[in-house]
Amino acid sequence: MAPKDKTGFCPSYLDLHAKGILQERAAEARERMKSCRLCPRECGVNRQEDERGFCRTGRNSVVSSYSPHFGEEDPLVGTGGSGTIFFTHCNLLCLFCQNYEISHLGEGREVSPDRLAGVMLHLQEQGCHNINFVSPSHMVPQILAALPMAIEGGLKVPLVYNTGGYDSLETLRLLEGVFDLYMPDLKFMDGEVSQRYCRAKDYPERARAAIREMHRQVGDLALKAGSIAQRGMLVRHLVLPGGLAGTREAMRFLAREVSPDTYVNVMAQYHPCGDAMEHPPLNRRIAGKEYDEALKIAREEGIHRLDQRRGIRMIRFI
Repeated sequence: MAPKDKTGFCPSYLDLHAKGILQERAAEARERMKSCRLCPRECGVNRQEDERGFCRTGRNSVVSSYSPHFGEEDPLVGTGGSGTIFFTHCNLLCLFCQNYEISHLGEGREVSPDRLAGVMLHLQEQGCHNINFVSPSHMVPQILAALPMAIEGGLKVPLVYNTGGYDSLETLRLLEGVFDLYMPDLKFMDGEVSQRYCRAKDYPERARAAIREMHRQVGDLALKAGSIAQRGMLVRHLVLPGGLAGTREAMRFLAREVSPDTYVNVMAQYHPCGDAMEHPPLNRRIAGKEYDEALKIAREEGIHRLDQRRGIRMIRFI
């Protein structure tokens, strides 16, 4: 049995590693790279041979930056920050991405599994409360390959799967017991909107299914003394101009089909990035009344665990 911290918490991946299951999952993920269907794009390229599909990522992970991050949700940050690792590229590529240079323009460098493991340990040594993988959907095999090395080096903080929500159920099931914290976006509730802005008409159904599966694995967000997240799910919903995000339907789904105790960050950070200026109404920031209305809707639909700040700005550390 893996050791627990002084609060009695033990990251679930430690037991998987001790039982040899984690290594089996890593091998299965590597095998799936040979005809890649790790995400709903199902490109079918051989990433083991460094072929590139929609996410433009081959055999190795590509990292843009890593650092203790104090701009994340309060339950992740605490006093030591959230240990964010920003992966380059993305399997969704929203044309208005708030991290456009990373997701679309490919800012970053390839890192080996042992180097990725070293990054995890470095962030833990700096006092981070968790390791927060940003845009991990296309990097699951690389994370699983690096994790045993990090564990052997002493990794013992929870892992956060910080995703755009466009995830495969088959891949998420590989991660059961690996991630104690899931943090998906719930971006769109209308397939025509998601097709227009990220070429993924199936995003709403895929995100709903993924969020249900994440909640099945880890449940509602649980906090230890000091209000630090140990296990559970947080959901992010970015308010878009003109109601494009479908806030009422999103909150109704979470409250009625997942849990009314879902912790939700209704985000006010939207500003035009990337190609957004060419696509009204995305060519403007959201109005204060639009954000206030989104918060009102969340409460009306039964969501009561709302992040208290007026939005999160993703900060890049280069």
